[in-house]
Amino acid sequence: MHTNSTMKPSIPALALLFAAPAAAASCESLLRLSLPNTTITSAASVDSPPSCRVSATLRPTSDSDIKIEVWMPTSGWNGDFQAVGNGGWSGSINSSAMAKAVAAGYATSSTDTGHAGSSASFAPGHPEKLIDYAYRSEHEMTVQAKAIIAAFYGKAPRFSYWNGCSAGGKQGLKEAQRYPEDFNGIVAGSPAANWTGRAAQAIWVAQAVHKDDASFIPPEKYPAIHRAVLAACDRLDGVEDGVLEDPARCHFDPKVLECKGDNTPDCLTPPQVEAARKIYAPSTNPRTGQRLYSGLAPGSELGWNTWGGARPLSIATDYFRFVVFENPAWDFRILDFDKDVERAEKLDRTRINALDPNLRPFFAHGGKLLQYHGWSDPQISPGNSVEYYESVVKEMGGAAKLQGSYRLFMVPGMAHCGGGDGTSNFDMMAALRSWVEEQHAPERVEASRVRNGKTDRTRPLCSYPQTAVYKGSGSIDDSANFSCH
Repeated sequence: MHTNSTMKPSIPALALLFAAPAAAASCESLLRLSLPNTTITSAASVDSPPSCRVSATLRPTSDSDIKIEVWMPTSGWNGDFQAVGNGGWSGSINSSAMAKAVAAGYATSSTDTGHAGSSASFAPGHPEKLIDYAYRSEHEMTVQAKAIIAAFYGKAPRFSYWNGCSAGGKQGLKEAQRYPEDFNGIVAGSPAANWTGRAAQAIWVAQAVHKDDASFIPPEKYPAIHRAVLAACDRLDGVEDGVLEDPARCHFDPKVLECKGDNTPDCLTPPQVEAARKIYAPSTNPRTGQRLYSGLAPGSELGWNTWGGARPLSIATDYFRFVVFENPAWDFRILDFDKDVERAEKLDRTRINALDPNLRPFFAHGGKLLQYHGWSDPQISPGNSVEYYESVVKEMGGAAKLQGSYRLFMVPGMAHCGGGDGTSNFDMMAALRSWVEEQHAPERVEASRVRNGKTDRTRPLCSYPQTAVYKGSGSIDDSANFSCH
């Protein structure tokens, strides 16, 4: 079993061993299944939904304690495997995503990423556990889940998929980069690919809004800033609909909201103007001027409490407290955007970050990568997804060479992994499966917006760098009246 964090193995021998089992097994008999570095702790049939559920503990290293679950439909299996991702610092099985996968006919699996609890407090003194969190737990889960599925059904899955958002999107990218044979198709939503950069950017914003009491922007002012952004930029895409189709075209200066008299919820004081500018701006190295990570996009204002609230983003502070400095008392106000960020990047290298643009091994065996990101995401800057996509374009020698393997869909108005004012309801897994199994590359993905339980708008999501363009007639709430250009 693989334990060296620097290796990039080919198809595991274990997968070959279970490629063609002799016969299906009963659910309960899986308790006796012997797998390397694995202890199966339970195997039982359940009624809702009808499935066989297996729990196991994986120990690829002496300090590993990776919990996984594998759920397999007892009827109506579609023949495929869908592993689901996690969020934040994880520490728990993603049972809700597993339930959706089983309901759709997939055999599925999830991992707690090797520890319990939602913080990074597990990391100090446990480098192997940090590697388990960073990438090894997902890979080990995938290998063992395929073996368990093959044993239960008497045959291996036809196709294997990854589906995750946020940290789960990063996990998907990491799988494509590090273990290219694990999956045929990957959905990577709003990926936290630049983990160190996102952590630093969240602290950049926290330092700006907590520079002093005068710099803090109260949440009751967010709607006024959002209205001002729409007033400045909503018409740029040809449709005034309360959503920015392409925020990169919006050049908004919050100074237009500077208070002329009393400090009211509809204006910003000069210190608040400067803090708002910092929220939109990329973080930079104060010594070299080097750009570190992109800021939040115009349109994200209603979610600014994520980074700009009373407390900094805990995912970010945890990274510096427990991983970089191993000091739980570390204070975000002292982060040095020169030496401390450099220290973080050198420490991580390619551990948690998933920024390797070389996806040739994944594409070489027909792997498909479908990535999406909400333009109004207030937790992971959407520009990070654009930057990663463009880095792959550069590595591969042009966008034309990626069209058969990699598509990015930016979602106007969508917040973090969903929500917001945009059309944030769509089925990327269905699009991916059609691409992998029927070779139907997604030029556009149909999306809808649901309010008060009713669909009030449909729109196409367009393969980047295309955007949805109104044809000039018909309802602006009907996808049929838009084309991708």
